[in-house]
Amino acid sequence: MPMDKQMYCRRDDEPHLRDDDLAGKVARYIQYVALVDTAHLNVIAIGRTIILSGSVANEAELGCVEQAAASVIGVHLVENNVTVRRH
Repeated sequence: MPMDKQMYCRRDDEPHLRDDDLAGKVARYIQYVALVDTAHLNVIAIGRTIILSGSVANEAELGCVEQAAASVIGVHLVENNVTVRRH
């Protein structure tokens, strides 16, 4: 991956982000920490609530996605609607 744009950095740790900014922060953090391909993952923020939908490759990624989202500064609740893709 080109390093011209960092996926996640400490300046993202602003606790007062909302909606699109918070959703973007969560998506970057999931990709950075959980090393999950987020191509089939949707992240929506409503206030400080994160709604995850889409699909991941396996059960392990399913748990990692939710844990990563919940650990982001500014997130108070995660609703996980993600499913495991059938190959």
